[in-house]
Amino acid sequence: MEFNPNVPIYIQIMDEFKKHIVSGDYPLGSRVKSVRDLAVEYGVNPNTVQRALSELEREGLLRSERTAGRFISEDQALIEKLEQEQATSMVRLFIGDMHDIGYDDEQILDAVTQELNQNQNE
Repeated sequence: MEFNPNVPIYIQIMDEFKKHIVSGDYPLGSRVKSVRDLAVEYGVNPNTVQRALSELEREGLLRSERTAGRFISEDQALIEKLEQEQATSMVRLFIGDMHDIGYDDEQILDAVTQELNQNQNE
């Protein structure tokens, strides 16, 4: 994983986890790798991973069992809410970027519609 130097690494790890959770790569109730394994995987200090996982626990996306480790939440409503929040955030960012290059709302809709139609024909 390549990290953006302008965003704290633990936040980027949290975002990566959230993507995996909402996409189903990390199924509800599944066990999370150990802090050490994740630190090696991401190439970061274990304390950074620990902070990311602790924040995800605080948000309710992970739960911890003392002797068994951490697990993905089984709260389907929470995961669906996260998915909606992420989609909204991505759309807002996209719209902002399009406005920054001079597109108005109608041009954005036309560009999206054209791209969706292109993808359907492939």
